Amino acid sequence: MGRQTRREFLKMTGFAAASAGASSLLPSCAGIGQISGTRGDRPNIIFILADDLGYGDLGCYGQEQIATPNIDRMAAEGMRFTDHYAGSTVCAPSRCALMVGQHTGHCLVRGNARVPLRPSDLTVAELFKEAGYATGIIGKWGLGEADSTGIPNKQGFDYWFGYLNQRHAHNYYPEYLWRNEEKVPLRNVVEPVNPPGGVATERVDYSHDLFTKEALAFVERNEAGPFFLYLAYTIPHANNEARFLNQHGMEVPDYGIYTDKDWPEPQKGHAAMITRMDHDIGKLMARLKALGLDDNTLVMFTSDNGPHKEGQADPSYFKSWGPLRDYKRALYEGGIRVPMIARWPGRIKAGSLSNHISAFWDFLPTCAELIGVKAPKDIDGISMVPTLLGRPGGQKKHEFLYWEFHEQGKKQAVRAGDWKGVRLNVANDPNGPIELYNLKNDIGEEHNVADQHPQIVAKIERYMKSARTPSENWPLPGQ
Repeated sequence: MGRQTRREFLKMTGFAAASAGASSLLPSCAGIGQISGTRGDRPNIIFILADDLGYGDLGCYGQEQIATPNIDRMAAEGMRFTDHYAGSTVCAPSRCALMVGQHTGHCLVRGNARVPLRPSDLTVAELFKEAGYATGIIGKWGLGEADSTGIPNKQGFDYWFGYLNQRHAHNYYPEYLWRNEEKVPLRNVVEPVNPPGGVATERVDYSHDLFTKEALAFVERNEAGPFFLYLAYTIPHANNEARFLNQHGMEVPDYGIYTDKDWPEPQKGHAAMITRMDHDIGKLMARLKALGLDDNTLVMFTSDNGPHKEGQADPSYFKSWGPLRDYKRALYEGGIRVPMIARWPGRIKAGSLSNHISAFWDFLPTCAELIGVKAPKDIDGISMVPTLLGRPGGQKKHEFLYWEFHEQGKKQAVRAGDWKGVRLNVANDPNGPIELYNLKNDIGEEHNVADQHPQIVAKIERYMKSARTPSENWPLPGQ
């Protein structure tokens, strides 16, 4: 469905009425609290995305060495998800799934390549914008280069500050960042390495600190609401280009509380980055409270994929994958299952835990329901509002979740209930064997039980064949 057709669809389903605050389109939320039909009661929504943060990197998910008190408090005051999944196992396709509500069998961007979103791709930001929200993105985009159709300002965002290019985003001390469609020069001096990547030789402006400053300013400018802020931090992604200068890639101004730890330097950097992000999330939460926005703001926090093994980082050192198997670029659980926390005082029950199986493509329909509009039909997501508001009996469930990954010989994965199927080396053997795991009793995917359950394997294989549409940029053999 093209963008014009979608917009016609949205008008037919009452977008104009929703923007004016029509109660008939707003959900009946009979859980912790009610959402009334007035525009002022529609929540502000802040979506915070970490970059390469593992399932086990947070204290509230079992981390014992890295301090994350503010995120842990967010979990204690809200809901923590145990079975939430990223859109992909690498950055760009994961972010595409988040923005358009489709999994990697259907969305445009299915791998890390410079393929910009098209005018026909309807993003969640456009839903917010059409519904009368101020929309902003701060951080890393990765879905369109300068002067392309994919830049944030052409995809529903009123305000944009950060990195367009993923490789440029590796460098925490860049020469410039983007503000809307203009370059903002910074005071860093950078040696180009694998351009637009680079490594700073003079470090003054740390991009993460600028993102936090911008996020606070965006909230203050829009305190009258309603607003949507997508805060896409790059922590704890590595600067992969640093290796060319014999440096580790975990760039951070200082190691803070980890300075005197008897740890390898890259691991000090990894921990310090995460704790720095946690501190700044604490600043944001405090600012919401100071502005009187706390009770009417839904804040969600997650990661775009599993932990990385880049820039000399070692995900095994802190058990960044938690109880899961593997890390970034894998379709085992460690590569795609991610922490997910949602906090909304008075609406989401404090200290609640959900094992609802959900994924990035659920964000768009969840937001659509919360702001009182209908989501497009050509999406894969399901609204999580019933779960968030304490009505699990009214929660629709996915028949299955699907991923495909186009590096390392191409891979596919499906989760259907407690069953998880993984097919490797699809490029050479599109009908090759499928590994099968029962996640209920084998969360670490240690025991392949495919031989014991041929009917389940056959079902998983049917999903793998039917869940995708052809892609010119990311083909699969025989499909």
